[in-house]
Amino acid sequence: MSGVSESHDSPPTHNSWLTVPNLVSGLRVLAVPYFWYVLLGQDRVGLAAALIFIIGSTDWIDGYLARRLNQISEFGKLLDPLADRLMIASALVAGLLAGVLPGVIGWPLLVREVLVGIGTLVLAGRGLGNLEVRWLGKAATFALYGAIPSFYLVSADIVPWLFGPPAWIAGGVGLLLYWYVGWQYIGDIWGKLRSVESPPGTSLATPKEG
Repeated sequence: MSGVSESHDSPPTHNSWLTVPNLVSGLRVLAVPYFWYVLLGQDRVGLAAALIFIIGSTDWIDGYLARRLNQISEFGKLLDPLADRLMIASALVAGLLAGVLPGVIGWPLLVREVLVGIGTLVLAGRGLGNLEVRWLGKAATFALYGAIPSFYLVSADIVPWLFGPPAWIAGGVGLLLYWYVGWQYIGDIWGKLRSVESPPGTSLATPKEG
């Protein structure tokens, strides 16, 4: 669930979309349909868990390459978080459909993803840009990329004594962080929408009576 705003020390942004980091992000996106096929088409839960882990573990690569190669682009700022959200949402929905993900973890995560996703689409539709990624959001995504495939492995009865406890610990922590940051994102979305709807120079604060 990834960043869009760059600090003053970051390399300059350019408009080219054909870059090495964008290629990595694109490969992550293309791997998502294969994940669906493996889990629901072939019922290979262990391989599906491995795909989630592999796709999630490459999350840092495209960002690192963008900074290292000075190839930060507007398209990449959109594609990188899209790859994250597609994989997380797919792992949640497919996991719930296949019965390999506990509902107490999966449904709250899915609701949060839908709410933030709708808000992001509203901002994009109004030309208000993307959301600024928070460090806690990255930490939550990291925890979930560990928890969700662990639940898959437990469901497949692959050393459940090893993957079970970390799955619940990381899942619980990731769920709390995901909703906490999600609430902050909703505040960001609301603030951007209010800034457009309010006339220039008008205070958004409610005047005090008396």
